[in-house]
Amino acid sequence: MSITSMTGYARQQGTSDQISWIWEAKSVNGKGLEVRLRLPPGHDSLEIPARERVARHAKRGNINLSLNIVRLAENTAPAINRALLDQYLTLAMDLARDHGLPTPCAESVMGLRGVIEASDDGAMDEKDLKARDALLLASLDETLAGLAEMRKSEGTRLAQVLTAELDEIERLSLAARNTAALRPDAIRNRFKAQMDDLLAAHPPLNEDRLAQELALLIAKGDVREELDRLGAHVQAAREMLAAPDPVGRRLDFLCQEFNRESNTLCSKSADVDLTRIGLALKAVIEQFREQVQNIE
Repeated sequence: MSITSMTGYARQQGTSDQISWIWEAKSVNGKGLEVRLRLPPGHDSLEIPARERVARHAKRGNINLSLNIVRLAENTAPAINRALLDQYLTLAMDLARDHGLPTPCAESVMGLRGVIEASDDGAMDEKDLKARDALLLASLDETLAGLAEMRKSEGTRLAQVLTAELDEIERLSLAARNTAALRPDAIRNRFKAQMDDLLAAHPPLNEDRLAQELALLIAKGDVREELDRLGAHVQAAREMLAAPDPVGRRLDFLCQEFNRESNTLCSKSADVDLTRIGLALKAVIEQFREQVQNIE
């Protein structure tokens, strides 16, 4: 089976002469593919290739991808973004004046995001930037491969759970067929008793009304069609689990069909045993649906 889960985690660490880095990738359930990417300043050139790489590894899921960079060069020194610092101070002084607060000092805003920047050891030329990006993207490929492997491993476990639940749905469907209420003689006797009640009604029913009531009794008295469809849905689900392509959306739709048939089975049931089996079916189908939500 090739089922893939949408849940996974991977982490990859790397080091070069000047920097060390950590890629982290976290994936959870999602209706489509949504990538949230967090990159350090100066690494915007990685965004598009990073998103392209994620799309090659996953079709669905909410994926959070982050890169953390630590500079190793001894001559790395912090730099102050004076323009941003001036803006923060101006805003802080305006607020202090308007609200009667103490006058702020530079130290109070130095910790705000973007004020202190790590020196880039001089402007990197295009060749150095490409080399840096190639190194980081190669590490990202390893991270995403690890994420895909974990999602696949989790998918293998899910496939086993789903197969067991399909087996239970199939077993309960067979048990429903074998209940005393669905034996031909029981159906015939129940229908005859209901017919006798209709014919003995006072005042007597006219022909049109009698025909309507008889049609309703026939429709409600036979659940074999619902059981046949449940069997067909089980077979379809097994085929989907064995398919090489992502099937999460199709299985999710199939769960709606499973629910429809089990609901109809319970609503038609006039027998305690059949009702009990119908409720058990609904419970297993709900468990199956919950697991399907995790599949890509």
